[in-house]
Amino acid sequence: MQKWITTTLSASVLAVGILSTSAMAQQAPAAAAPAQNYSDAQLEKFISASQKIAMISQEYTPKLQASENEATKQQVYKQADEKMILAVHEEGMTVDQFNGINQALQQNPELAQRAQKMVK
Repeated sequence: MQKWITTTLSASVLAVGILSTSAMAQQAPAAAAPAQNYSDAQLEKFISASQKIAMISQEYTPKLQASENEATKQQVYKQADEKMILAVHEEGMTVDQFNGINQALQQNPELAQRAQKMVK
């Protein structure tokens, strides 16, 4: 089963510009761990991966909008998703870890605030 990257973060993290608003990939369910289980190092990896995913999203959004049929759109989604997965792996994370932190950020304002302070 294909794992998909979640490219949408909580509103507070979006407000500081980590990710663009376009979602390039489908959202996969992930179990969120409590905020205290995420170290600063894990959050830094997540932020770095998120920034890379945002750039990939910006690259592929025009291609997706220019797609004239469903087959072409699916190919664009697949290419973008593969790059997003690679970006997460390059940060030393799994897709499940990335999606878990993303979900925790959406559900936990304190964790989102911690991440917001870490954005460079």
